Amino acid sequence: MLDVRRMQVLRAVITSGSITAAARNLGYTPSAISQQLSTLEREAGVELLERVGRGVRPTPAGALLSEHAETLSSELARAEAALTELKAGRTGSLGIRYFATAGAALVPPAIAAVRREHPGVRLDLKLVEPDDPLPEVERGHADVAIVVTPHQRSDAKGVEFVHLLDDPYRAVLPKAHPLTRERVVDLAELADEPWVGIDGIPGICRNILLDACASAGFAPNFVVESEDYQTAQGFVAAGLGVGLIPDLGLGTPHPGVVTRRVRNPGPFRSIHAAVAERARSRPAVCTLLDALREATGKVS
Repeated sequence: MLDVRRMQVLRAVITSGSITAAARNLGYTPSAISQQLSTLEREAGVELLERVGRGVRPTPAGALLSEHAETLSSELARAEAALTELKAGRTGSLGIRYFATAGAALVPPAIAAVRREHPGVRLDLKLVEPDDPLPEVERGHADVAIVVTPHQRSDAKGVEFVHLLDDPYRAVLPKAHPLTRERVVDLAELADEPWVGIDGIPGICRNILLDACASAGFAPNFVVESEDYQTAQGFVAAGLGVGLIPDLGLGTPHPGVVTRRVRNPGPFRSIHAAVAERARSRPAVCTLLDALREATGKVS
């Protein structure tokens, strides 16, 4: 196999016109240059130079390799420049996975910051719901995922969790409900109410709600289920039941509902950025995390 560096030495000799001149230009001894050329000729299996007076000139094979050496040098320079851009965070890609309410409230301003600071980075955005976005990071399909997790998940390999905010659940009541007269609702006060289910699919968010109700001494009686928060508010406004919706999921509350803080206990979703350890120090990832923290300050 031909060695690129030796091909570059050959080109230097040809352009200089002699081994001595090439050695002087490259900072080597003439014997070191001659040794490199001899090795390259053995690799090529053909003579590459012929002597002319005190200098040398290329054989057809030498001229051919010299042309390719120029091309390879240009490609190598471009590759080194591209690598420098990538290491500086000015190019490459950034894969981000998120769930719907985080996508609406947190992700857009953070993405705008990344685009502004790192315009050459290609963004790969994907909504993952109702599935957990975390496995996308664990499998190497994404660099960052916005996730709901009750604690730091030590079972996730190669992932660092960065806390963003605690998203409290609010009691969502029909406008004429007597509990709307209270500023804060004890969760146990909703024990005998019909409930509008929000997260029909088993998962972390559903478990947070059920565990909170269990702590208050009851299991909610779900009379209707909804898969999205806006529809659930419509069911509550129609008087079908009450519910708990996380603050980020409320958006613009339905005009027919009233929301109240909840206590004893006050359930909340702990929202984290799950970051692949391999990507943690990348400039675009650091910008994303800083912007996510800033966005949480505006919604909390």
